Amino acid sequence: MPADGGWGHRSSAGRAAPEQRTGPQNHMTEGLRLAVVTGLSGSGKSSAIKVLEDLGFYCIDNLPVALIPRFVELRQSSGEEVRRVALGLDARDRHFLDEFPRVFEELRGRGVALEVLYLDASDDVLVHRFSETRRPHPAAGGGGLADAIRREREKLQPLREIADRVLDTSALTVHELRSALRDLVDHPEAGTMTIALVSFGYKYGLPTDADLALDCRFLPNPFFVEELRTKTGADPAVADWVLRREEAAEFLRHVLDLLDFTLPRYQREGKSYLTIALGCTGGRHRSIVLVDELSRRLAARGHRVLARHRDAER
Repeated sequence: MPADGGWGHRSSAGRAAPEQRTGPQNHMTEGLRLAVVTGLSGSGKSSAIKVLEDLGFYCIDNLPVALIPRFVELRQSSGEEVRRVALGLDARDRHFLDEFPRVFEELRGRGVALEVLYLDASDDVLVHRFSETRRPHPAAGGGGLADAIRREREKLQPLREIADRVLDTSALTVHELRSALRDLVDHPEAGTMTIALVSFGYKYGLPTDADLALDCRFLPNPFFVEELRTKTGADPAVADWVLRREEAAEFLRHVLDLLDFTLPRYQREGKSYLTIALGCTGGRHRSIVLVDELSRRLAARGHRVLARHRDAER
């Protein structure tokens, strides 16, 4: 996925998206719904704003945080049908990190349905994106790119911690980003939790958005079976080879038991989105098989499940 602006930079003027009048699901009759898109520079914030605009949001990029309450007040009193708004915010607003706790608390106190989406990406991906675009990092200050990314990551950590959802864009395609954002904004009925299952390779690092990571490298590896090496876990032959192992069957039983215990308690604490990452060495065989099998079993139990294979094509 390209860095911010890869699909066209959003102006600060904002405009209604073409889908805003396609049906009642695009309105919140009980009040304004506000999605705040923020995160690391180069993680895809402007791209996400563009996608949300296509999904029916009235979008504004880089609105100063101090102006948000006044903007919301104007939207609430306008009487217009557009009830879903997305704001792109980042640390270039020097008052942002000081002001956002007070502003967010004020908005929620007014009854605004406020959701904070924090976009993240691995350091090597961010370095690659900035190198491709030849854009200076806003936190560089004459120093190196890697140091600028580290400083910004540390600076934004408090914001990441209060986010409703953290989305790792390191390996997302345009279509995968759109799907992830659609899931964020088109909520199921109240009280329903979405379980996102992600396969990955440890050699490429942990997914930054994982709530829970499970290591599958103890299982026999199909990579060492010549006729399976070039296939992925999506191939029935690989899936059958992995799932026939008693260790795999027992592992799946334990994972399901763990989720039976934890999911109701996560929901009781108000968590609506849980990301579980399953990793093997390269992210192409065992982890894919287990993600697909867990997806099938959890869906059969009535859970809302999304599956993604981060490193399948590496």
